Amino acid sequence: MLSRLKTAAIVALFAAAVASSAAAIASLVASPAASAAAGSVGRPVSASTAPEFTGIDKWLNSDPLTMQQLRGKVVLVDFWTYTCINCINVLPYVKGWNQKYKDQGLVVVGVHTPEYPFERNTDNVKTAIKRFGITFPVAQDNRYATWNAYDNQYWPAFYLVDKKGHVVYTHFGEGDYEQTEAKIKSLLAENP
Repeated sequence: MLSRLKTAAIVALFAAAVASSAAAIASLVASPAASAAAGSVGRPVSASTAPEFTGIDKWLNSDPLTMQQLRGKVVLVDFWTYTCINCINVLPYVKGWNQKYKDQGLVVVGVHTPEYPFERNTDNVKTAIKRFGITFPVAQDNRYATWNAYDNQYWPAFYLVDKKGHVVYTHFGEGDYEQTEAKIKSLLAENP
């Protein structure tokens, strides 16, 4: 009897997992934007105007920035949070790109969007910025306003914005560092 209950429980869990996966796939099919985003990992995307930084609780390492004032620059918007291991793993690359290309027109903006309640504390974010040696501007997005404006769903997430203010490349998660850097270099070489 007990083994039948275990089998029934396993079958029920499997059915729930299949239904959940089917719902996720259906939402991608139903939503062209979600489908485009899912297919654009590490690839160029159809150029769309980059959303403004919205609902930012606090700017760290910088005065408040706007996409409008950054026109003419290449902008790397990096969604991250300080306890995310994947975010920590990409930081050496982001910091390196900032250092290497900031004098050529690259502006890196870290959008710190908390996953956990304690990550909303500005002092904790400041401590993490100091610990990781982050010198580029960080926008504290506690209410997910900028996250939602970008329709973002991932940590870390890169959005490369060209000099005209269009999102032209995205990458979610770790990896493809050479491809991302190559895109940064090609965007810097373009005339506005």
